[in-house]
Parts: sequence; C-alpha cells; structure tokens
Amino acid sequence: MEDDTRWIQRFSNFERAFLLLQSALKIEHPSIIERAGLIQFFEMSFELSWKLLKDYEEAEGFIIKTPREAIKQAFQSGLISNGHEWIDALQDRNLTAHTYNENTAIAVEAKIRDKYFQLLLEIYEYFQNKIKIL
Repeated sequence: MEDDTRWIQRFSNFERAFLLLQSALKIEHPSIIERAGLIQFFEMSFELSWKLLKDYEEAEGFIIKTPREAIKQAFQSGLISNGHEWIDALQDRNLTAHTYNENTAIAVEAKIRDKYFQLLLEIYEYFQNKIKIL
C-alpha cells in the first residue's frame, strides 16, 4: 500500500515543479537570470518526473534503480511515447546541472520550449487523469 501512495505523493511534488516551469516558459525573452531559473525548474521537474515514473513502476512490481531504467520501462509500458527524447532530456539535464555556459543554456532553453516541456506535459496529464479515477 505504501508503494501505491508513494507515486501519488511524488506526483504532488512533480506537479508543483512542473507548474513553475510552465509559468517560466511564458517569459518569451528571458534575461540570463530568468533563463537560469527556467532551466532550474526544468531540472527539478525532470528529476521528479523520472522518480515519479520509478515510484509508479515499482508499485506495478518492477525494480528500477536509475533514471535510464525508469525511462526505458516507462516507454516499454506505454507511459511515455518518445523514449529517445526522454534520454536526450536526461543528458541535457545532466549537462546543465553541473555547469553554467550561456551558449549551452540558450540551446537547452530552446529544447525545453520545443520538446522537453511536451514530454513532461504528457506524463503530467497521464498521472493527473490517473489520480482522478482513483
């Protein structure tokens, strides 16, 4: 039972970070500080998203140890539709989490706007609907 509620609690944390990211994306031409905040919200959302997937998958009986395993299993289970883009997002999250380079930040911001936000939106909507039917 505890495993069943863990993913629900994780979703609550993910939702808060996701909604902050969504708000940050409304800034069309961010300053360097705003861009750094947007990327930080992406990092938090992404971290919580793979942990949400992990918690849910573990409640379903899978053993997951890494973000890559969580993404792979989520793709195989049909929880996410584009595993390759998730792996790209994982690599970019790792890249931005450890250093700040303005050119990298601009490139990652574009990917967040063009691709990664949609990935997070997909699982946000999936789990939001899943919770409604519980």
